[in-house]
Amino acid sequence: MSIEVHNLTKIYGIQKALDQVSLEIHTGEVVGLLGPNGAGKSTLMKILSCFLPQTSGDAKVCGYDVIEQSIEVRRKVGYLPENNPLYLDMYVREYLEFVGGIYKFGNKTKQRVNEIIELTGLSIEQKKKIGQLSKGYRQRVGLAQALFHDPEVLILDEPTSGLDPNQLLEIRNLIKETGKEKTVLLSTHIMQEVEAVCDRIIIIHKGKIVTDDSTENVQKYSSTLDIIYVEFAVNPKQELLEKIEGVLSAKQIKNNTWEIHSNSASDIRPLIFQFAVQNGLIVLSMQKKEQSLEDVFQKVTK
Repeated sequence: MSIEVHNLTKIYGIQKALDQVSLEIHTGEVVGLLGPNGAGKSTLMKILSCFLPQTSGDAKVCGYDVIEQSIEVRRKVGYLPENNPLYLDMYVREYLEFVGGIYKFGNKTKQRVNEIIELTGLSIEQKKKIGQLSKGYRQRVGLAQALFHDPEVLILDEPTSGLDPNQLLEIRNLIKETGKEKTVLLSTHIMQEVEAVCDRIIIIHKGKIVTDDSTENVQKYSSTLDIIYVEFAVNPKQELLEKIEGVLSAKQIKNNTWEIHSNSASDIRPLIFQFAVQNGLIVLSMQKKEQSLEDVFQKVTK
């Protein structure tokens, strides 16, 4: 077990940032931690990385207690905070060599710097001062320092903030590859990123976990209403469409395209095709609107 959390609570003054949170994350899992601003995501990450102490409860990383064995935990964790703290006056290579010194790589520092620069795509910018870099490349430098000591657990708070689409794809691929051998816990507001990278989703709201399931299962969370878009070659009559079993309403949205609402427990698309055949209509296209991760997020955090 890479991460074990039991009844974790964190209180700031009168505000309860985390409220009896419990979870377990296994080696090889890439877990997305989602939640509205102020939900407690960053607080949880800071506790797991020994940056903050909890008020009560227990947390272990790779079997080590975050309070009693914090040095051992820090050796196992690579942490990229939301506000990426870097020495802006240092050159990229110089900074990574400095990180190597902190981790006591000794004469292996230069070799590791070369490896990590290649891994994070910093080759072009390695001779620049960090202060001269774009926000995207600064994120890469932060990710490079988090990965430098080859940690077993990677904790990333908004890791792709400020990246352009090409950089975004590269960092996503890097996180996915990293997740094959390590445990990755990442926080983000970008739903497409979670769908592309994460095996599992934890949604936290007001300090409590409200959803914890595989990405596939979360995407399948049932909606009480199915929406189907159908384009006919020739328009049918609305009252006939609404007589199809399971149809709640039918609305023409453009040309010959209709939006059909259904609360049927079964898929009504075969019934729509049957209706078309019986009425001599041609169906040009039919699409069922899938419930997105964003839809689920909005439901459980309202």
